Amino acid sequence: MKKKDVLPGTLALMVLKTLDVLGPLHGYGIARRIAQISGELLSLNQGTLYPVLIRLEQEGAIASQWGPSENNRRARFYRLTRSGQKLLHAETREWEQAAAIVERFFRVKAEDLQ
Repeated sequence: MKKKDVLPGTLALMVLKTLDVLGPLHGYGIARRIAQISGELLSLNQGTLYPVLIRLEQEGAIASQWGPSENNRRARFYRLTRSGQKLLHAETREWEQAAAIVERFFRVKAEDLQ
């Protein structure tokens, strides 16, 4: 199956939601979870994920600290902040509204316009 691209801004939303559900994770763990949830349609590499993590941390939506990974390697673990929780809720509402609008257009049939 072909890998998919995501719309701008949606990857940040996926990262925030992943951290909200699972708690602190390192970058590889976040990437794996997003791939799992997408049914392996989204495959994130460091060049895709880390700029989003850096931006979210600079904005205060997430915080990080170093710690040991499952295989005892040094890894940076990211967690959602209060500001990130507020951002997640606001972005979720906006995404749901936008999706509902687009869904209306897919439901319209030619006979509905007469």
